Amino acid sequence: QVQLVESGGGLVQPGGSLRLSCAASGSIFSIYAIRWYRQAPGKQRELVATITNAMTTYADSVKGRFAISMDNANNTMYLQMNSLKPEDTAVYYCSYGLVLSTTLRRIDYWGQGTQVTVSS
Repeated sequence: QVQLVESGGGLVQPGGSLRLSCAASGSIFSIYAIRWYRQAPGKQRELVATITNAMTTYADSVKGRFAISMDNANNTMYLQMNSLKPEDTAVYYCSYGLVLSTTLRRIDYWGQGTQVTVSS
């Protein structure tokens, strides 16, 4: 009912920047939360950034370097990542909290993940 398409990952040198995007389409009535997670090899999935009920929250490890945003007209969220470090290397996943137009029920949808590698 809802499709998410992530893009923007890749290989970048330490200190560089990347912007991830995640476009949602389908039976969407409204979006009440957007989130970016990441999972590094051998580690648990970590919440990186979220906007929920108009409140923006970041993990301490990315504060001042990452910025989450939303283009409401196109149902696309972004994660701007600056001053990247090797420890930012992970698979990044987007997640939408939304209300389906078909059932008016709340449900979470996840993107397929995109690899970010920070290395010289």
